[in-house]
Amino acid sequence: MDSSMTRGLYRDITDFAHSTPVWFQKLAEIWTELGLLLFGALFLVAWWRARGGSSQAIAVAVLAPLATAAGYVISESFKSVVDEERPCRTVVDAAASLVPCPPTGDWSFPSNHASIAGAAAIALALAWPRIALLTVPMALLMAFSRVFVGVHYPHDVMVGLVLGAVVAVVFILVLRRPAQSLFTTMRTSRTGVVVWFAGPGAALESGRHRK
Repeated sequence: MDSSMTRGLYRDITDFAHSTPVWFQKLAEIWTELGLLLFGALFLVAWWRARGGSSQAIAVAVLAPLATAAGYVISESFKSVVDEERPCRTVVDAAASLVPCPPTGDWSFPSNHASIAGAAAIALALAWPRIALLTVPMALLMAFSRVFVGVHYPHDVMVGLVLGAVVAVVFILVLRRPAQSLFTTMRTSRTGVVVWFAGPGAALESGRHRK
């Protein structure tokens, strides 16, 4: 997977990383992890806003983080098959990575961070279409940051993004109807915590106001 072209691009990006101000390098280091936390916060917001909508809306919002987890699991499974060493260890003529190089056994292809970002961006977009204007750039920046700090090849993050996105779409398409039926049933429950989690739905909320 580590062709001369992707090695050359890796060298160019890490050289560029070392030419940037220290504060920018630190920001890139932080973003590789902070992005995960921000996606987590957006999952909560998407679920909360979907509670007042249809059963399908709440179903997709709840499936979104599960689809992201599935993207991670598939990515990790590929890692154990490919066993690609990290570029910070194999591209000896490249600039040093900005963060410690992961140990051997923590393989490079595909990037788990990019897979999670790709899955989260698309899953959130399916649950909340307008948020794609935020989540897609977030995912792209998160993937790029993994090359920028020196721990992944460009092809690791590109494949990771696509893999995560595809897994998220398939996961939600397959489970959307069963989840929708489940939430429709949950909304008829008289158990407070169940109704709180599933939400009253727009129709049920309107019915309450008319009483």
